Amino acid sequence: METPGKKRLLKELKSLETDPPAGISVSPNESDFMIWKAIIVGPDGTHWDGGTFELILQFPEDYPNKPPSVQFVSEMFHPNIYEDGTICLDFLDSQWTPVLDVAAILVSIQSLLCEPNLDSPANPVAALMYTSDRKAYNQKLRTIVEGSWRAG
Repeated sequence: METPGKKRLLKELKSLETDPPAGISVSPNESDFMIWKAIIVGPDGTHWDGGTFELILQFPEDYPNKPPSVQFVSEMFHPNIYEDGTICLDFLDSQWTPVLDVAAILVSIQSLLCEPNLDSPANPVAALMYTSDRKAYNQKLRTIVEGSWRAG
């Protein structure tokens, strides 16, 4: 039986396949349509440029009324990403609205890479390095980006 959430995800998938946002691709899991793999490419001209980062999106049965859980599989070092890859974004939790779709989520995450929210750091070490030693932070990002080439 097809749930409203699955119908919505089918529609979103078709839209993403037809007109994907720059640097973003998705594919549903073959055995469970409620789990998707996403790839975000680091934005051009940034310290994330050239990186390819894998995420897993797990959609609840009552999507879009509840947000998906979104987690980086790729190694990340970022003020708003926990060490386990979970992303700290208010709209993936308390500020969720069914108006948001997968494209909006992934574009926002891609933007977050370059514009961290230092008011609520999930990774205090990354936040401290970002504010106190930007050169070391950027060198760490280069290592993460280069590592993403081998991981993919």
